[in-house]
Amino acid sequence: MSGARFRSFWLVFAGLVVAGVGLFFVPAFIIRPFRYQSPGALHAALIFRQLAPVGTILPACAALALAVWYWKGASWRQRSVLALGGLLVIGSATMARMNYFEWMFHPVRQPGFQKAEDTKLDAGEMVLTVSINGDARAYPVREMAYHHIVNDVVGGVPIAATY
Repeated sequence: MSGARFRSFWLVFAGLVVAGVGLFFVPAFIIRPFRYQSPGALHAALIFRQLAPVGTILPACAALALAVWYWKGASWRQRSVLALGGLLVIGSATMARMNYFEWMFHPVRQPGFQKAEDTKLDAGEMVLTVSINGDARAYPVREMAYHHIVNDVVGGVPIAATY
């Protein structure tokens, strides 16, 4: 393979790997707990998230086809790079089909409660409150910022408090 074709092959292969990994990684990087997400970045992340299941297949198939085509004439170092790139695009294509946000923002299944006078909340701490049929709950925003959802029963009514 000539020098120009050699460089072109590796540029195309690297571009395919970056495209496949990027479609998975961009939403996971932008939408993280305890980090500000601008409206524009969040909008872009959600578009990438929507495109990722189909969009990661194309670069994965193309990168794997190139790797198979070039494998026989490649040195052991080049084969290592081809294998690593293949694993990255296959892993990204797999992860793009999973709801990995549930791993980051898992709901609180059984919240623990204390009497208001027993809590250690600061006086200025923000809480989300729910009151139904004379039963009331307060959920600290600092806890809700991580979990984003609490499944609970308030006043005999099942609720999903979310933030």
